[in-house]
Amino acid sequence: MKLFKRSTRGAEITENGRPFIEQARRIITDVDNLRTTARNVSYGLQGRIAVGYCSPLMAGHLRLAISDYLMRFEDVQFDGVEAGLEKLFHGLQSHAVDVAVAPIGHREEGISSRYIWSERLFAVLPTGHTLAEREQIYWQDLRREIFVVPSGGLGPIFGNVIAARLTEQGKRPNIIVQDTSLESVLSMVAAKRYISIATEASQGVSWTELRFQEIHDPTGPARLEYALYWRRDNDNPALKRFFKLIDERYPG
Repeated sequence: MKLFKRSTRGAEITENGRPFIEQARRIITDVDNLRTTARNVSYGLQGRIAVGYCSPLMAGHLRLAISDYLMRFEDVQFDGVEAGLEKLFHGLQSHAVDVAVAPIGHREEGISSRYIWSERLFAVLPTGHTLAEREQIYWQDLRREIFVVPSGGLGPIFGNVIAARLTEQGKRPNIIVQDTSLESVLSMVAAKRYISIATEASQGVSWTELRFQEIHDPTGPARLEYALYWRRDNDNPALKRFFKLIDERYPG
């Protein structure tokens, strides 16, 4: 079969050659897809684990734990699932998520939990704010502020914490919820109209126009406590390795 014909303009595909060339292109694409599949299979040679979380991975305990797992178990396919609490727990129930890292206090039928660590809470202030250079700030120092929090991730938790600490005599604090990421919310704070709160994990990035001031309770630094959540009937071997790592780093 003659696939090409030559002319002064170069080589051109013949009419008979067109279906042949199209089929050849599909074969090459299929071969490339097979290579990708082979890489994925070898990558997950020792299983797969899906870890859900709603807190930032810029720094902190969660980032260290995930990095440690990735380095120690190179043959396990690791899938991170960043989502709000409702989606994380739906993922646990449907087996789409093996284990979730979330603030303590959530209970669902068939879901086990274990305390793992806590992180300090910070007021996120624009530079030049009257509290930005204060040696220590307490919740009551923030009672006249306007807070902005994201609608997803830890945003609802932050909103509940602010309301619990600053609601007095039926007067609730002023909290604005934005349907954006935590990073976008912190960028809004730099405009000097609002303040926000964040955990120490958010300080993994340099925010030149912001100040992170640790918030204090009467008994010491304010903290947000976290737990692992998983289905009791989940027998994934990769999950057991994750628990082993957590037990080594953060013994209960």
